[in-house]
Amino acid sequence: MKNTFMILVLSLLFVGCKQEIKPTDIAKLNGYWEIEKVVFEKGEEKDYGMNESFDFFEMKGNKGTRTKVMPQLNGTFQTSNAFESVVVRSTEKGTFLDYTTEYAKWTEELISISDKEFVVKNDQNKEYYYKKTGPVNLLNDGKETK
Repeated sequence: MKNTFMILVLSLLFVGCKQEIKPTDIAKLNGYWEIEKVVFEKGEEKDYGMNESFDFFEMKGNKGTRTKVMPQLNGTFQTSNAFESVVVRSTEKGTFLDYTTEYAKWTEELISISDKEFVVKNDQNKEYYYKKTGPVNLLNDGKETK
C-alpha cells in the first residue's frame, strides 16, 4: 500500500513539473527548425518524416520573426518574403509566442526548449515537437554549407 501511494505521489510530481522558460532561453529559438511530430489532444501522434519546409527563427531579445524556408539540394534555402512577427510574452501561466501577420494573429505556449528541440502547444491543444536542423548538401559538390 505504501509503495502504491509513493508511486502515485511521484507520478503526480513528474506530471505537474513543467520547464521554467527563462528570458535567456529565448535565444535558443534562433536558427532552423523542423517539425518532428504533432501530439493531438487525445494523445494520438503524427510523425513527420521528411519535411519540405523548415521554420527559421531570428530573435533579438523577446521579439523576432519566423520565416518558412525550403531546403535546396545544394545546402541553400529558398524563401519567400512572407514572415511572421513573433513576440515572446511571459506570464504566471507560462511563456507564450504571439505571432502576427498582415492577415492573422495567434498564440502558442512554449512548453519546453533546449539547444536541440522545443515544444509548443496551440489553442487546439496540439503539441508541436520541433528539432534543430540546418542545411544539407545532397549534391556532394565538395562545398561546405553554412
